[in-house]
Amino acid sequence: MASYLFRLLPPRQDFGHGALTAAEAAAMREHVAYWSTLLAEGKVVAFGPVADPRGAYGIGVVTLEDGVDPQALAERDPVMQAGIGFSVEILPMPRLVARG
Repeated sequence: MASYLFRLLPPRQDFGHGALTAAEAAAMREHVAYWSTLLAEGKVVAFGPVADPRGAYGIGVVTLEDGVDPQALAERDPVMQAGIGFSVEILPMPRLVARG
């Protein structure tokens, strides 16, 4: 198994602190549903927003079978497919220590 930290970077610094456009709100609903499905499938250990005072972002901790490309999960994420300015950083975690 291989583990990764996904860091979802929003399209603007104040994202999540104010009103979202209709397209952003729809993409975020689909994004949460997508990651919830990955969680139920056992691919995601945890995910959620981070209230960083320098600017909010989202994280996900993912475990995948060896050889599975984590970039494919990001490419299927509705916020990435919506083309509304999100980007993602995917960082390998050489050793994941988790409860349970």
